[in-house]
Amino acid sequence: MKRQLSIIIGSTRPGRAGPIFAEWLEAHHPRLRKYENDHTKAWSKAIDAADAFVFVAPEYNYFAAPAIVNAVDYLLKEWRYKPAAIFSYGGVSGGLRAAQALKPLLTSVGVMPIPEGVALPSYRTLLDKEGAYHPGEQVLGGAKTMLDELFRWSEALKALRAGLRAE
Repeated sequence: MKRQLSIIIGSTRPGRAGPIFAEWLEAHHPRLRKYENDHTKAWSKAIDAADAFVFVAPEYNYFAAPAIVNAVDYLLKEWRYKPAAIFSYGGVSGGLRAAQALKPLLTSVGVMPIPEGVALPSYRTLLDKEGAYHPGEQVLGGAKTMLDELFRWSEALKALRAGLRAE
C-alpha cells in the first residue's frame, strides 16, 4: 500500500513561500471544515491525504516560525492520528527551541510528534557557495533514524486514522 509523506516548510523571510499562508483567513472554525477559499480547501485535502509529516522548521526569535503555527492552526481534524518529525535549523541551538515550541501545538491538533528529529546548528556554515547542502554521515544517519521511526509510528496509528475516515 502506498503511503504519503507531506513535508511542510515554514518561513516568512523574503523570498520564501510563507506569505501565502498569511492570506488564509477563514470565517469558520477549522473543526467545522467549512472552508471558503480554494487554497484552504487544497491545504485541507493535502493534509488529509498524508499519513505522516516532516516539518522543516527554522527558529525565529527562539520560537517556531509563525508560518508553521498559522498553517497548523488553519485545520483541525485533518491532522488527527498522524505522526510528525521535526527537522530544525537555526543558529547555535540548531532550531531546537523552535522544535520544542512546535510540539505542544501539534499535540493539540492530534498529531503525534516523535522524539527523533534532526537539528542543524549554524546551518549557514553548512551550505556551499551555491547555497546547496551536502549532509555528513552524522546527519544522514540521524535522518534515516528519524524517517524509520516516522514510518513505524505511521503504521502504528493507521488503525486510528482508518476509524476517523469511517465516521
